[in-house]
Amino acid sequence: MSQAIKKQALGRGLSALLKDPDNNIQSVSDKNADKLVGHIVELDIDTIEINPFQPRSNFNEESLQELATSIRELGVIQPITVRKIGFEQYQLISGERRLRASKINGLKTIPAYIRIANDQESLEMALVENIQRHDLDPIEIALSYQRLIDEIQLTQEQMSDRVGKKRSTIANYLRLLKLDPIIQTGIRDGFISMGHGRAIINIEDQDVQTSIYQKIVSQNLSVRETESLVKNYQDSLKPTSKKAVKGNGFSIADHELKTIATYFGAKVDVKVAGNGKGKITIPFHSEEDFNRIIKLIKG
Repeated sequence: MSQAIKKQALGRGLSALLKDPDNNIQSVSDKNADKLVGHIVELDIDTIEINPFQPRSNFNEESLQELATSIRELGVIQPITVRKIGFEQYQLISGERRLRASKINGLKTIPAYIRIANDQESLEMALVENIQRHDLDPIEIALSYQRLIDEIQLTQEQMSDRVGKKRSTIANYLRLLKLDPIIQTGIRDGFISMGHGRAIINIEDQDVQTSIYQKIVSQNLSVRETESLVKNYQDSLKPTSKKAVKGNGFSIADHELKTIATYFGAKVDVKVAGNGKGKITIPFHSEEDFNRIIKLIKG
């Protein structure tokens, strides 16, 4: 008998055991719990409910259909993980895409690992396991880290140990949650990268954040160009003396200078002569930055 057939037979045997009312296993101390823990069990799909703690919220439909095709041809290769919450009642811990794809195929059962855990352990398992996935977007990862802090009371050092990431990496993800919600959505939808977001977060004013975000998208700015844009804006906030002249000249208010600086994303220098004539100087830090300013001038 092959290993696959042995596993299927074992899974069906345990499934029958779980359907026996006299074997309603609820804890590791219950009879036959040792036969359950660590083994793959074939569970009826309609006995599994979605985990309310599931950190993933976006499921790409095309990717889901591709997984459904793979399952149709090869079966569910990696079992899902569930938590037993009652007699023939289970709650998903991880594997929602596999569960959804199996439902698309009309499967009645699915292989699963059964865990016996309380809600807090279930949440922690779901969050930590999902953080390890490669298909989560940066905001989903950041939200998972934040939930570990808020609901499990993990410190960044403890999270570093649990998920195998440097504390600085975790901190960089968490900082993304300070971005304007519109920008967070832009990262989730792939309009800008995490690198763009990390550059924008250095600006506290969310109105300016969104203004720069719109420029990144409309002008297809690189991360380096975005960093230059942010630096120029920050330079423009440094104290400047009001430009005032005598005679036929005029003064330029600080808020007017700020308006010009915000538009060009640079610390613009304005000089006015006594006869009212003057010049505007717009600095740039690279060829890319120069080309960006030219685009703005051309409209």
